[in-house]
Amino acid sequence: MKITIEGLNPGEEEEIIIKCNSLDQDLLKFVYALKAGRDKISIYKGDKIYQTKPKDIYYFEAVDGKTFVYLEKDVYESRLRLYELEKILHHTSFFRCSKSTIINLDKVLSFAPSFQGRFEATMKNNEKVMISRQYVADLKMRLGI
Repeated sequence: MKITIEGLNPGEEEEIIIKCNSLDQDLLKFVYALKAGRDKISIYKGDKIYQTKPKDIYYFEAVDGKTFVYLEKDVYESRLRLYELEKILHHTSFFRCSKSTIINLDKVLSFAPSFQGRFEATMKNNEKVMISRQYVADLKMRLGI
C-alpha cells in the first residue's frame, strides 16, 4: 500500500482519496473510524455545551428519557437518543451492549462472564458495565471469540 501526504495551498480543503480494487470490511471500518475520530459530538453539563471526540467517550447510557455520556472522570448529557448515536457511530469501536447502553470497545479493560449468560465489561477507568445476554453472541463475534 502506498501512502502519499501532500501540503495544502491556502484556501484548499483537506481531503482523503482512497484508491482500491474493492471496498472490504476492514477498509470500511478504517474509513468510518477515521471519520469518527475527526468529528465531534456535542455534550452538555448544566447550561454549558462542550465538544468531544468519540474516542474520548467510554460509554453512553439512557436513563429516564435522558442520554448520559461517560468520559474518563466526568458525566455529561447528550441531546441525541441512543439509536441516533448508534447510527452516527456505526462501523466504529462502539457497540450496543444492552437496550440502554452503548460502550466504546477501545475503552474496555476486560470482559468476564456474569450470571444468567450476561457478561461484565470493566472499563479502563474501572467502571463496570453489564452486557445483556441477547448481545453476548454479537460481542463474541465482534471480538473474534
